[in-house]
Amino acid sequence: MTGNIFYFNDEAEQQYLGAILQEPDLIKYSQLKPIHFYRHQNQSIYKAFQELDKNGDPIDIVSVIEHVGRENLKGIGGRKYLTELMNASITTAKQAFYENLIIDYWKKREIAKVGVKLKESSNSDDTSQTIQEGISSLMSLEDATGTDDDGSINNDLVEIYQELETPKGDVTGMPSGFTELDRMTSGFQRQEFIIVAARPSVGKTAFCLNVASNFMENPLNLGKGGAVGIFSLEMSRKQLIKRMQSSIGNINAQSIRTSNLNADEWGRLSKVNGVLDCAALRIFDQPGMTINDIWAKARKMKREFEGKDMMIIIDYLQLIVGNPVHRGNRQAEIGEISRMLKQMARELDIAVIALSQLSRGVEQRQEKRPMMSDIRESGQIEQDADVIAFLYRDDYYDKETENKNIIEIIIAKQRNGPVGTVSLAFVKEYNKFVNLEYRESA
Repeated sequence: MTGNIFYFNDEAEQQYLGAILQEPDLIKYSQLKPIHFYRHQNQSIYKAFQELDKNGDPIDIVSVIEHVGRENLKGIGGRKYLTELMNASITTAKQAFYENLIIDYWKKREIAKVGVKLKESSNSDDTSQTIQEGISSLMSLEDATGTDDDGSINNDLVEIYQELETPKGDVTGMPSGFTELDRMTSGFQRQEFIIVAARPSVGKTAFCLNVASNFMENPLNLGKGGAVGIFSLEMSRKQLIKRMQSSIGNINAQSIRTSNLNADEWGRLSKVNGVLDCAALRIFDQPGMTINDIWAKARKMKREFEGKDMMIIIDYLQLIVGNPVHRGNRQAEIGEISRMLKQMARELDIAVIALSQLSRGVEQRQEKRPMMSDIRESGQIEQDADVIAFLYRDDYYDKETENKNIIEIIIAKQRNGPVGTVSLAFVKEYNKFVNLEYRESA
């Protein structure tokens, strides 16, 4: 680019464009502009992608050729180059990585240009003016890498006014199905990153499966049902389905486990299967998933269930495979995963619920109820999470307690609401959580 230094990465640009040809909706999440690409042909192709998307047209090799015109086909490398781009992208999961790489190289090119300009102006008598122009040029780079959002609040004021004109009741977000919990949280909100933490075998997975079932079926969810994606890094998909069959159908979990159902249970199982078959539910159980794997699948679900509120559940956070760059530094590894999960919640406009293990430190204290510092690798998680909920059971530690099968949901942090404790009953044979008043009236 200047001297013997060349600031560009052809492979990154080709992977990025090829991924959009494979998965056209990626263009909707892109922060790039044509100027960020080094090759003129790549600039033209990306600009064609943007214009096709704006017009509501499909993005594929045929539509791109028609859009640029056959007479201009040579300027973008021809049909052969478009085909090569399509085949160049081996994954769409790393799109954010390539996007950052392309921007980084663009910044280097612009910095080099500023450097050349400063060198040419160094003989000027007005050195103060030269320095100021250089600083302004460098600062303007940040403006060119963001979105077209000008920060205006006018539209937001109008939207907030319209929202307040139509009261939504106590639940403004995604209902959990648990009365007191929904009253305290107003439901799980879009763009929120929620941590549910507990010691092993307290009931984290069962609780979140119940939340998922209630959310998909709950009539409070604007009558349209919700979409749920479950990423299970510990249990198999079949195990989770069996648990949901038990809790939704009130079927004894032991009967399912031993394949020993009576006639009544078989009837209820058939009904449950009908419910689950029609549900907007996806369960991913591949071990060793990375944050990029989760992001790619969540983005695909967002397109598949467009128009529905969506909740992602991750079981559990510490099992996500981190960036190899941080190998040996578990704190940094989990910190990056936590930040990316929060970013995913905001960019996809969904609720992300991540289960988390607690350290053994809680076992050494007289008071066993969890605290923030008990979350493994807790530092960054505490900062990123909008809601942190701990699960606690007295009978986990004291077999003689009077509070058998009572679980406390301790809201220790809620960025936009109160903190406090809600109690639920746990029906063990069904792997089912219920409101206390339901248990007392049953």
